[in-house]
Amino acid sequence: MTHPDALAERSDRDLLAQHCAGDPNAFGELFRRHKDRMWAVALRTCRDPELAADAVQDGFISAFRRADSFRGDAQVTTWLHRIVVNACLDRLRRIKPTSELPEYEMADRHDHHGSVDVRLDVQEALAKIPEGQRMALTLVDMHGLSVAEAAQVLDVAEGTIKSRCARGRSALAVLLQDRRGDGYPLPR
Repeated sequence: MTHPDALAERSDRDLLAQHCAGDPNAFGELFRRHKDRMWAVALRTCRDPELAADAVQDGFISAFRRADSFRGDAQVTTWLHRIVVNACLDRLRRIKPTSELPEYEMADRHDHHGSVDVRLDVQEALAKIPEGQRMALTLVDMHGLSVAEAAQVLDVAEGTIKSRCARGRSALAVLLQDRRGDGYPLPR
C-alpha cells in the first residue's frame, strides 16, 4: 500500500498499474486528478448536470473495474475520456432525444450578460447538430484534445474527426449566424 502523499508524485500509468496490483489508494488519486475534467466532458456531452454526474460515476466505476483492460497505447486520460464519453452516450441513448436545452439554461436571457447569451446560443446550436459532430467539436474545440486523442476517445479514424469537426463548424456557423444575423466567431 502506498501512502497517499507519495501517490501524488506518480504518473497516471504508474497509478493504474498500482491499482491493478492491489493498491487501495492508487485509483483514488487518479479520480482526484481527473474528476473535474471528466465532469466537464460529461456535462458538455450530456448537457444535463444530473445525467453528467451519473455518467461520470458510471465511467469511473467502469474504469475501476476494467483497469486491467488498459493497453497502454494511449494516455490514461484519453482512456478515461473514452470511458466517460461512452457512459454519457449510453445514458443519452436511454432517454428520449430532445433538442431543447435543460430548463436551468433557459432562464430569461435578457437578464444575463452578453457572454452568457453567446454561451447559451452555442449550446443550443450544438444541440441541433448530429451527435458525431457535436462530440468531435466538444473534445477538440472545447476540451483541447488533439485530433488523434479525440479519434481514440470516440474510436474512429482521425480523418473522421477532422471531417466531423469541419462539418460541425460549418453547421454551427450557419445556426449562429441565423441567431444574431452576423454570426459569432467560432474556435478553430
